[in-house]
Amino acid sequence: MANAEHSERPAEPFGTTAAGTARARLRAARLALWLIAAVLAVRQVAVVLGTPRSERLTDLETWVGPDGVLHVNGSLYDSTRFTGTPFGGLVLKPLTRAAEQALGWGWTFGTLLLVVALGLIAARALPQPVSRRTSLLAAPVAIVLLMLSLPVRATLWLGQTSIIPVLLVLLGCFVVRGQRTGGTLIGLAAALQPTVLLFVPLLWLTGRRRAALSTGATFTASTLLAWAAMPHDSSTYWVHHLAGAGLGGEADALANQSLHGALLRLGLSGPPEIALFLVLGVAVAVLGVRRAVRYARDGQLLLAVAVTGCAAIAVSPTTWQHQLLWVLLAVVGRVGRRASDRYVWPVAVVLVMTLPTKMLLPDMPSLYPLRDNVVLLAALAAATAVPFLSRTSEHYRAPVPTEYAAPAPARWTWVPLLPFPRRVLTRPNLLLELLLIRVTYAAYQRVRLAATGGTISGGRDRAEAHGHQILDMERVLRIDVERTVNHWVVGVDWLREFFDFYYTSFHFAVPLSVLAVLYWRRPVDYRWARSSLGFATLLALVGFWLYPLAPPRLMPELGIIDTVHGVQDFSRPDYGTLTALTNQYAAMPSLHFGWSLWCGLVIAVVAPRWWMKALGLLHPFFTVSAIVATGNHWVLDAAGGAAVVLAGFGLAYALQGPRVRTAAVTRAAAVADERPAVPAARDRTPG
Repeated sequence: MANAEHSERPAEPFGTTAAGTARARLRAARLALWLIAAVLAVRQVAVVLGTPRSERLTDLETWVGPDGVLHVNGSLYDSTRFTGTPFGGLVLKPLTRAAEQALGWGWTFGTLLLVVALGLIAARALPQPVSRRTSLLAAPVAIVLLMLSLPVRATLWLGQTSIIPVLLVLLGCFVVRGQRTGGTLIGLAAALQPTVLLFVPLLWLTGRRRAALSTGATFTASTLLAWAAMPHDSSTYWVHHLAGAGLGGEADALANQSLHGALLRLGLSGPPEIALFLVLGVAVAVLGVRRAVRYARDGQLLLAVAVTGCAAIAVSPTTWQHQLLWVLLAVVGRVGRRASDRYVWPVAVVLVMTLPTKMLLPDMPSLYPLRDNVVLLAALAAATAVPFLSRTSEHYRAPVPTEYAAPAPARWTWVPLLPFPRRVLTRPNLLLELLLIRVTYAAYQRVRLAATGGTISGGRDRAEAHGHQILDMERVLRIDVERTVNHWVVGVDWLREFFDFYYTSFHFAVPLSVLAVLYWRRPVDYRWARSSLGFATLLALVGFWLYPLAPPRLMPELGIIDTVHGVQDFSRPDYGTLTALTNQYAAMPSLHFGWSLWCGLVIAVVAPRWWMKALGLLHPFFTVSAIVATGNHWVLDAAGGAAVVLAGFGLAYALQGPRVRTAAVTRAAAVADERPAVPAARDRTPG
């Protein structure tokens, strides 16, 4: 939240047109965010309560339902279904008398209220001073992020209590008056989630010793009270299970994002694993608390709380998904000296906490250790490694500004709240760029797969009907050459092998190579080229969704030979490892040709030599030949690909204006803006 506020700007005179417009946009943005938060809340309630009773609030039902463990006369932990502390069971006991339907509604709405309270407190706890924009937008942004986060969604779905300890800690640190009262609330949180005791040294070392003593005393009293009421259960939890270790699911399950779970997933077990876990746990706890103390003394108490909570995640024997909310609070830390670097950490945290790990990293065995522990790694990074800026740093409030070209003439000014960014003259942050590209492509894959129902057979009749429509149009235009070209190429072995190789090998390699070269050698051109490619891909998704189309190879009556995949049994097709991961009817427009045309045009624009430009334009020529020869696309699919690419370039131009072509233009813009001239660089040579 606070990362969006890079620097303080002098207030404009009251009543000026610019200031009035800015205030109007700010109010509209705030209203939009509150509406988004409300929509998300309604959606969460609808999803939970619209699910069959046997599948929702399963943990709550396990505890307090008619056959729940809190009803039985024996131990809470006989079946290991109850994973909370004995004090938690004691607190939940009275809920067993509530009506089942009323309890479900009440628990869901109560959890939503806790989420709202948590967001409001987090917004108030931002390090002061904050700008008016931050103060107005922080609360709705916080609530929206909480609603979207995986821990909150899991809590609502399972009927868990994991929000309560986090809320109690924030109440004790930021809301209640008096150290003893605050310590009492944190002690209650520790009685529900023992790793919260890690806040005791934080309180002690930051001068809040009464709060630390009160936390310890409250935790001890609550635990002893539960021990007196349920001695057998308390002995089971604290002695036999060592503060709950081994309760619930398997400790090596992917849902357990603690150091203990990660070590088990890496193949360690027995005494060596326990010893290593204890050593690493102590090291993380000590380093995390030391960092938290430093940030608390620096006036960043919310960040200190988040760092301590992240350390608690790592050192707990079991940390399930609904207990990972501390990581999201770490978004308030500021990282990076440049303005363009400020978004890397918050964006990474938000993506990690809101998206499945499969969307963050490719499905490659070598990346499984990283993908399986990505939330734990984020918690460890926040607790021990991320260099959050001190408030005394010169870059905390005034990062190194981004360099811009002269603003292009305004376009589409009638569209409300639509930003019109100027041309950025510096290279974007590589980590942020790679992260966003990966997430965007994962989202593209999901939408593309869902375009015809997400299965190979789904929508086949409709797709084949569209295929006949395309063939009829091509016959009218006299360009129905697919079967002729396909059979001619099949008869020439070396040509068939060449086109098969070209089709399967260059679709991703060439665009990624072009982007990499532009990023390194021509960062200004990289930005507009990347944006135009993104727009073209989004437009293609619309085509996939509205017009599912069977390619020639999936219409057996045409006699097209599938040279890449071979003869298919359409009831059980086999397209290799991509059989279940791709939508074979996403043919119009052809992104095989569209992306290749984008590559050719970009190379033709930026390449300094004529032969380089000509070589770049050969790529779309070979690609269109390959997609037709292999039977994977119609000729009109290529025309559709060309249309979305040209539209992508047009949208990039409309939103940002013409590309910056020379160093002279950049220098003239700097003079016009009364800024230091930007030195000539290799990325601003004539293209």
